[in-house]
Amino acid sequence: MTQTVLVIGSGGREHALAWALARDPQVVVHIAPGNPGTAAVGTNHPVDPLDGEAVAALAVELAADLVVVGPEAPLVLGVADDVRARGIPVFGPSAGAARLEGSKAFAKEIMESAGVPTADARLCLDMGEVLAALDEFGPPYVVKDDGLAAGKGVIVTDDRDAAIRHAASCHRVIVEEYLDGPEVSLFALSDGEHVLPFEPAQDFKRVGDGDAGPNTGGMGAYTPLPWAPAGLTDEVVRTVIQPTVDELRRRGTPFVGLVYAGLALTSRGLRVVEFNCRFGDPETQPLLTRLQTPLYEVLLAAATGRLAGHPPLEWGSGAAVGVVVAAEGYPEAPRKGDPITGADQPGVFHAGTALDASGHLVSAGGRVLTVVGTGDTLAEARDAAYAKVARISLPGGFSRSDIALAASRPPAPPAELSEPQPVVGGTNSDNSEVEG
Repeated sequence: MTQTVLVIGSGGREHALAWALARDPQVVVHIAPGNPGTAAVGTNHPVDPLDGEAVAALAVELAADLVVVGPEAPLVLGVADDVRARGIPVFGPSAGAARLEGSKAFAKEIMESAGVPTADARLCLDMGEVLAALDEFGPPYVVKDDGLAAGKGVIVTDDRDAAIRHAASCHRVIVEEYLDGPEVSLFALSDGEHVLPFEPAQDFKRVGDGDAGPNTGGMGAYTPLPWAPAGLTDEVVRTVIQPTVDELRRRGTPFVGLVYAGLALTSRGLRVVEFNCRFGDPETQPLLTRLQTPLYEVLLAAATGRLAGHPPLEWGSGAAVGVVVAAEGYPEAPRKGDPITGADQPGVFHAGTALDASGHLVSAGGRVLTVVGTGDTLAEARDAAYAKVARISLPGGFSRSDIALAASRPPAPPAELSEPQPVVGGTNSDNSEVEG
């Protein structure tokens, strides 16, 4: 019997989700609104993903067996609640549980109650409190907008004046202590009580090579992490994800969906940088490329409270590396409407794309494509990804050249094992998505 799934969203994450779901011949995939890439694996529908009533009506019309809400903005607005009210299983948290990403102050409150290790922080309601917090923590200064900010809500800088200017642009401000050490992204499925983790990944938030330039929604990612400490996933589940899910359940807002823990492996131990309430982009693309467990059955199990006793997720051997191809001017003012060729290769996921009046593929956002390569090793996967990137043409387009570069190098000699791991990607980063 075929199963019908409706995926909500239009980015690279949603293309990867739709592609992974469609690998199951028993699953029929619909996407709203989707993009030219998702049209190759399912049926697109021109529905506003932020309109909960319209999304719910489409789910009813399609007789959907499962709705998967991709981006954070619909989740924070309660789109999952509107669909659940129609009696349809949804993978994605309620508006109340999605505050875990929608409000950094709320996330800090949950972590404090649950005993989850995180950066010390101050919620500042006026500039006087901001200045006091900056003086308290000192440089590097970490200043975050409390709400969703499309990947531009955080600044990490030694420049106090820049930190103050950023704080002035925010509605409510969080000032944090700086966290040293490499970052890790760890996803876990949750049915509101039980959790099932993915393998760790690492993304690259800054726009330029060597971690230069402003933050973005993410310029690339890779998995697995050969340098990660043994037992990391178990430790994160035990000390971070399960206590957070337990606390939300205790408060009457069970989290059903994907808990994304952004972590820093600091000199003082594991710390949470941020929580997101959905699959991360671009980590989802390489992760789902390696996932062997059928995606539909495990998402449905989470959506219907049946993760208890579920076997661990199965992963293919080898590695996957995803490289983002971005439009000229990204992230400040991406140029749109440029023609794209070479995007019809396997492993190319569409994010900011559209069809022009003549039906030709053009850029329509900042992050245009995520290109995933696989291989037995990270080095092979990286070579495969960049070989595909080289076959893509986008006038003015660019990508980072160092995604997974440090991690793909041979390990250091034993005498140097105590040295800090080389890693690109700053800590205390905001990973709210820049769509497209």
